[in-house]
Amino acid sequence: MNYKFEAKCSKDQLKEIRRFVNETLSGYYLTELEINAMALAVEEVCANLMIHSHNCNPQEKIELVIDVQKDKGFTFKIMDHGIGFDLKNYKEPSLQEIIKQKKKGGLGLMLVKRIMDEVNFEAGANYNIYKLFKRCSFR
Repeated sequence: MNYKFEAKCSKDQLKEIRRFVNETLSGYYLTELEINAMALAVEEVCANLMIHSHNCNPQEKIELVIDVQKDKGFTFKIMDHGIGFDLKNYKEPSLQEIIKQKKKGGLGLMLVKRIMDEVNFEAGANYNIYKLFKRCSFR
């Protein structure tokens, strides 16, 4: 089963993305904690794309597809046409250094990688796809 949502690249759309993820996942036998964790990870990737790839330009869009595979889990595909960020080049920050510098931000992808079981990036000629997968058993 697939569920689709399209959002303008404006930060005010993040609450709509979270609502879409929460409503979609609430139709399955998941705990509130599982739903909120997955929604947080998806929202973080979407926020990064909106801010860093699209400069919060509401004329541009991202698309979110939730693919549900019973007895396997959920795949979240976040697609856009912006500047791609290859996850292979991501180096996890040192928590001690962030605390020492009193730096705000920089922990989002680390959080996404800890919540999800798989995080992948695919770049095409004029598109990017971020795939987040979470193993879950549900009815």
